[in-house]
Amino acid sequence: MDRPRYAAYEAIAAVHRDDAFANLVLPAILREEGLFGRDAAFATELTYGTLRHLGTLDAILTAAAGREVQRIDPPVRDALRLGAYQLLHTRVPAHAAVSSTVDLVRAVGPGATGFANAVLREVAERDVDAWVAQLAPSMESDPIGHLALAYSHPQWVVRAFAEALGGDLGETTRLLIEDNERPPVHLCARPGRVDAVELADEVGGAPGAFSPYAVYLGGGAPGDLPAVAEGRAHVQDEGSQLVAAALTAAPLDGPDGRWLDLCAGPGGKAGLLGAIAAERDARLTAVEVAEHRSRLVAQATRGLPVTVLNVDGRTVGEDPKLPEQHFDRVLVDAPCTGLGSLRRRPESRWRRQPSDLSSLTRLQRELLGAALRAVRPGGVVAYVTCSPHIVETHVTVTEAARRSGVPVDFVDARPLLPAGMPGLGDGPTVQLWPHRHGTDAMFLAVLRRG
Repeated sequence: MDRPRYAAYEAIAAVHRDDAFANLVLPAILREEGLFGRDAAFATELTYGTLRHLGTLDAILTAAAGREVQRIDPPVRDALRLGAYQLLHTRVPAHAAVSSTVDLVRAVGPGATGFANAVLREVAERDVDAWVAQLAPSMESDPIGHLALAYSHPQWVVRAFAEALGGDLGETTRLLIEDNERPPVHLCARPGRVDAVELADEVGGAPGAFSPYAVYLGGGAPGDLPAVAEGRAHVQDEGSQLVAAALTAAPLDGPDGRWLDLCAGPGGKAGLLGAIAAERDARLTAVEVAEHRSRLVAQATRGLPVTVLNVDGRTVGEDPKLPEQHFDRVLVDAPCTGLGSLRRRPESRWRRQPSDLSSLTRLQRELLGAALRAVRPGGVVAYVTCSPHIVETHVTVTEAARRSGVPVDFVDARPLLPAGMPGLGDGPTVQLWPHRHGTDAMFLAVLRRG
C-alpha cells in the first residue's frame, strides 16, 4: 500500500473517528510510518487538503455514489474523500488516484472495491468547477448556499463572515478562497533573545510584513529549529503577535510593571508578553484554568519574568492571587469558535455549530468582566478573539463593558498596530483578515478603565 496515502488516510480517519486534531495526530503518524521529505509533504497536503474541501467533496461523492455520503461505511467514506481530493485538486493522474484509493479500500473496507472504483470513475468525469456548477445553487438565487458548496464552508460560517465584512460577497469569496490555501508557518522572534532579521537569516525565512517579531518560514518542521528549541523563538501566527503587542503599545499613565494574561494557554502570547516585560522591567501573571495547558504555559515562558497560576480567570477578587484593581495591563485572549484560524485547523469548520455561541459568549463576557475588575483605574485591557463572528466580537465587548459596573472607555486600537497596515477599518476596534493581512482573523478591542 502507498505509505503517504495510508498515512493521510489514518490522520483523516482519526479526525472523524476520534475527534482528533490533524496537527496533533499527523506528526505522530508520519514518524510511525517513517515518512520524511517529499513523502511527508505529500501526506500532509492530502490530509489538510481533504479536510479543507470536505464539504464540497461530500456533495460530489453523494452525487457520484447515488446515496448520501453519511450512509457509506466510515472507513470507505474517508478513503473516497481522499481519492476525490486527489482527482479534483491535485496533479495526481486520474488512474493513479483511482487505483491507489481502490487499494486503500481493499485494506480498510473489504468488499467495497467495486463500489469505490465506480464512484471514483464517476467523480473523474468532471473537474471541480463542473461539479460545482451542477450541484451548487446559483449566486443569484442563494449566494450563501453557492459560496458554501463552492468553497467548502458551512453555510452559517459563510453567513457570519459575510456579516462581519459588511455584506460584501466579493470580499467574502476572497476570504473563503484564502481559508482553503495552505498557510505559511510564522515564527515569533522573542525580543531580547533574537532579532527578527537575525532569525530570518538563521532559519532561511523572511521577516514578516507587519509584526516586528514575525518571520515567515518557507517549510520544514519548526519544532526542530534550534531557535525554537532554545526558547529564542516560538511558532505563532503574525496576527496573534500583533494583538498581543498592541496591549503593550497602549499609552498608560502611572505604574506599568504588573501585567496579566487571563487565558494564557498554551502560552504563545504569554511568551511574547513575557519577553517584552523582561525588557521593560515588568512582570506577567499568566492564568490558565486547565492544568495541562498551564504546564504548557510554564514551559513556554521558562526563563522569563512570568508567574503561572492554574486558576479560573473569572475568580478575580475571590482568589487572593488575583486581586481587584491590581494590574496595569490585562490581556483576555478569550476561548472562542476559532473561525479565524480555519486555514490552520480545517476540521474545526465542520465541528463548530451555531449552538456553541451561547456558552462561549457567556464565558467571554465573564472573562472580560473579570479583566475589567482586575485592571486598575487608568489601566488597559485588550480583548482578543480568533474569530470575526460579530456575536463574539462587537456584541460581547459592548455587553461586557455595559455590565461591568465600572467606567470604561474604548481606546482606538488602530494606532497600536504598526504604521501602514491596510484595511483596519474605522476603529476603535480592529479586525484582521487572512485575505487582507495574511494573518488569522484576529479581533482586537482595547478598553481603558476610568
